[in-house]
Amino acid sequence: MIDSEKEYLTFMLQGEEYGVDILCVQEIRVWSSVTELPNKPEYLKGVINLRGVIIPIIDLRLRFGHQALEYDEQTVTIILRQKNQHRTMVVGLVVDAVSEVYKFTPQSIRPAPAFGSHIDSCFLKGLASVDEKLIILLDSNTLLNEDDLYCIEHVTDEENSDELAEQESGTA
Repeated sequence: MIDSEKEYLTFMLQGEEYGVDILCVQEIRVWSSVTELPNKPEYLKGVINLRGVIIPIIDLRLRFGHQALEYDEQTVTIILRQKNQHRTMVVGLVVDAVSEVYKFTPQSIRPAPAFGSHIDSCFLKGLASVDEKLIILLDSNTLLNEDDLYCIEHVTDEENSDELAEQESGTA
């Protein structure tokens, strides 16, 4: 293996193939029930106890703004572990199915195009081609940022429409 190559575990979500750095993958589990928590974002399905460690489980479909899907025998949870300066973050991501493991060099990963402010591309590390398909590579640092992950927004429909009206009139 060339030193600069990195391996990515890919998975399916809403018909698209995504990849995460395989060094962040702790394990892959079949879907099992979770303990639900009160007052949480919709995409935070709950927590599991994995060998004495309490792990939050995130439905990545909901996190990315897609519609929920019934879980079945293909549904898996990818347990990711990411270390930062302060602590180790362990999170389970519910995805439609696991796909492949690919190796990419930094030169084969293209930056994501600029989408403007209407599309949040903070999770994107880049895009890589395999045969005729594009794989969306996710940045595990931003994907597992606990400040963003556990943020609960309390915005009512009325506040939301007021904010939209202000933006449209240019007063925001």
